[in-house]
Amino acid sequence: MLKRLFTSSTRVKLLTIFLLNPDGEFFIRELTRELDEQINSIRRELDNLKKMGLLKTKERSRKKYYMVNKNFLFFNELKAIITKSISNKDEITKRINNMGEVDVLVLSGLFVNNEANIDLLIVGDIDKEQLETYFNNELETSRPIRFSIMEKEDYLYRRKCKDKFLSDLLENPENIVSVNKLDNEKK
Repeated sequence: MLKRLFTSSTRVKLLTIFLLNPDGEFFIRELTRELDEQINSIRRELDNLKKMGLLKTKERSRKKYYMVNKNFLFFNELKAIITKSISNKDEITKRINNMGEVDVLVLSGLFVNNEANIDLLIVGDIDKEQLETYFNNELETSRPIRFSIMEKEDYLYRRKCKDKFLSDLLENPENIVSVNKLDNEKK
């Protein structure tokens, strides 16, 4: 069941909208506009999620509405996964972006539960004291956060030289590159 659950970005978007709005009812055209996806992929994923039992439907005003089945076996667990992944990543990214000019932000290690040399890479000009205050006073973590702040020019030079540290960090599919304004400049 899990293999079938997280197979496409459309499905992840649908899971997010349904699980974060458990009382909501949505019809297909509304979802295509909201998620900016093709109607066929939305229709296919809705059908798959309904077959699994996560969604149910009802007809009203000659429209088919989809809603989450709150009695689905893994409803609470899926909701927790979606909530945790969205709120943590987005909130951390938003807060750090507000501390200066961020060109690249990579969440690793502690933030994605993998073994990495660092938990956070920031490229740009940022207030380090404000960042450390945020980490120490507002983020609850099991250990201190290991981070690296790099200037834009240093980052671009190291990318051009195919620096192993950066390559390993950026190419690890478990890591989250939540900001990358320099993608085109590195080439």
